Amino acid sequence: QVQLVESGGGLVQPGGSLRLSCAVSGGAFSGGTFNILNMRWYRQAPGKEREVVARILSPIRILYTDSVKGRFTASTDNAKNTMYLQMNDLKPEDTAVYFCNANDPRVRRDYWGQGTQVTVSS
Repeated sequence: QVQLVESGGGLVQPGGSLRLSCAVSGGAFSGGTFNILNMRWYRQAPGKEREVVARILSPIRILYTDSVKGRFTASTDNAKNTMYLQMNDLKPEDTAVYFCNANDPRVRRDYWGQGTQVTVSS
């Protein structure tokens, strides 16, 4: 059973930075976890639908939603089985619960982390 655990959220002032982590465990991924799993970061703001923030298609091909382009950077580390989201120049509208998501295409199953709160406020 694949498990995802996020960490790194918190309260930050506008213009500040945070780095979220998503640790992946429980799977058996020969050749590297992130060579098999399709990884994404989502967020859900109060009263809004969950939206995808970043899709990691490969280590060098990552798609971002327009509102975070140039400010957020997603990455993966196969050695640590961990995905990251570096968030810079944070804005109040980035306030949300952030979730990591892993899709295993072999079994067509999605896995979700528990979410971590990011609050951007002065």
